[in-house]
Amino acid sequence: MNDDELVRLTVAQAVVRFLSAQRSERDGVEQPFFVGCFGIFGHGNLAGLGQALLQAELKTPGALRYYQARNEQAMVHIAAGFARARNRLATFACTSSVGPGATNMITGAALATINRLPVLLLPGDVFATRAAPPVLQELEYPGGYDVSVNDAFRPVSVFFDRIWRAEQLPSALLGAMRALTDPAATGAVTLALPQDVQTEARDWPPALFARRVWHVPRPVPEPAALARAARIIRSAARPIIVAGGGVTYSGASEELQAFAEATGIPVAETQAGKGSLRYDHPLALGGIGSTGTAAANRMAARADVVIGIGTRYSDFTTASRTAFGDPDVRFVNINVAAADAVKLAGCALVADALVALNALAAALAGWSTSPAYAQEARALAEAWDQVVGRAYALGHQPRPAQSEVIGAVNEAAGRSGVVVCAAGSMPGELHRLWRARDPKAYHVEYGYSCMGYEIAGGLGVKMAEPGREVFVMVGDGSYLMMAQELVTAVQEGIKIIVVLVQNHGFASIGGLSETVGAERFGTEYRYRNPRSGRLDGGRLPVDLAANAGSLGVRVLRAQTIAELRAALSQAGQEQGRPVLVHIETDPAVPAPDSEAWWDVPVAEVSELESTRRARQDYEAAKRRQRTFPP
Repeated sequence: MNDDELVRLTVAQAVVRFLSAQRSERDGVEQPFFVGCFGIFGHGNLAGLGQALLQAELKTPGALRYYQARNEQAMVHIAAGFARARNRLATFACTSSVGPGATNMITGAALATINRLPVLLLPGDVFATRAAPPVLQELEYPGGYDVSVNDAFRPVSVFFDRIWRAEQLPSALLGAMRALTDPAATGAVTLALPQDVQTEARDWPPALFARRVWHVPRPVPEPAALARAARIIRSAARPIIVAGGGVTYSGASEELQAFAEATGIPVAETQAGKGSLRYDHPLALGGIGSTGTAAANRMAARADVVIGIGTRYSDFTTASRTAFGDPDVRFVNINVAAADAVKLAGCALVADALVALNALAAALAGWSTSPAYAQEARALAEAWDQVVGRAYALGHQPRPAQSEVIGAVNEAAGRSGVVVCAAGSMPGELHRLWRARDPKAYHVEYGYSCMGYEIAGGLGVKMAEPGREVFVMVGDGSYLMMAQELVTAVQEGIKIIVVLVQNHGFASIGGLSETVGAERFGTEYRYRNPRSGRLDGGRLPVDLAANAGSLGVRVLRAQTIAELRAALSQAGQEQGRPVLVHIETDPAVPAPDSEAWWDVPVAEVSELESTRRARQDYEAAKRRQRTFPP
């Protein structure tokens, strides 16, 4: 190669040009892998990536669009929400300055990795030359001069590299893309870029910037493993399917439905898998586990074979390992990740969900459960749907119950709307009560259950699927954690409908606090009482709707469910900007019972009677817990 064929660019400019040339492909469908870059600039990335993004915007418009964010954590949430909505086939890059800007992204990185969602993080870093240490915001760790705050990204990233020298960049970029497009091991990828290295120029080979297509594979099941799985399923009298996020990411909802119908096996869903099967399908049991439905949990308690498809069996899914009560229960686990496929000592079928379901359907041709068993599942599902209907129409006064708000939003969402949530009491109620009509109708981040994800994540969902109406359901606690990206939605003219449920505190933790005998301590938003010295005074006069209005959002207020329906109808007519609908609810109204448990330890000794009673209940429930092999 002649010198005149080389391309002279700074490291940051080379990063931007490389990212703009990357594409993903699955089943013959290609798309840009990076649709843009979110960034907040400071001294650690302004002259490097900031300059490079500006140059790209001016010289090659559309190559890698820059988006401005208000909070570094939030921009990672936007990218994660986008990646999930796009089945992990596309995402954003996110850049921040060195120091607090970088460490703000760590929470987002953990969320992305736990949920197996591809996001590229490009934090600024300290000077590689160490010309004048300690520089502003440098940790100055005495145990080693090659350590910076960015090392905190290592345990929450599936790939981490620090580019100390310009010539290290090509291998780092390729390693990053390998990790981001790996369906079994994707998550947050961090390339830490020292601020001086970002600005250094180098002659790069043109091949580095050539259009590159990353094939996202569909691993096929190993024949012997397929035969073993089929034998186990054929021996079952009471099998159940647990559909996880892998079904949705694989685009296997139709295959799941065909498999369930051919075999008569009922389907329960994890938080990430909810919507895999339409809520009104005769074999749809709804959510499973601690936040699931009584229908699913009753069937799970008697199941002799559990077919897990794309699930990592979190403690909520297994009800802290109390959901599956048959002492001889066996597991068949379909998963692209081998580590998940062997969980609960299951028969591992390491494969893509869509491919594996088709293969299993062929292997089980002619076999099905008994008609009586399928009818039992149908009857339980229909009974639960009646429970949901009653929860939607409680008519609670003077403030409505949260379940009634969910019902009104579910009605407004119709056939194609999507609900977004992450933390508080709503994820549990949504898992039990939301009637999902579509595989993408339900977007609840419950791997990390990160307060503050909702608005940012909803913005990412809308950017990924602009034709859908996005309903962000958020409590006042999560809203106060992170609502800044409403400004980004206003700036970009992106419409999301935020339903702000005001219950004056941390309602879900308040309810949990009661179950562990802690009497809702520290969970309500109240003044400090000068007489008691405790936070048990009057309620705080916080007006979050007014706050949203000050950010440029259209605000609608509702006090009753009828007013909420009217406000949601008005919100549906709005175009080109976010809308927030504010309603107060009564946090003391419980949702329908899942009939499942969640292991939250209770103090073994206490002077409080409430805690002693809670400990007795805890010990009784703990006796039902099974310690499966790892």
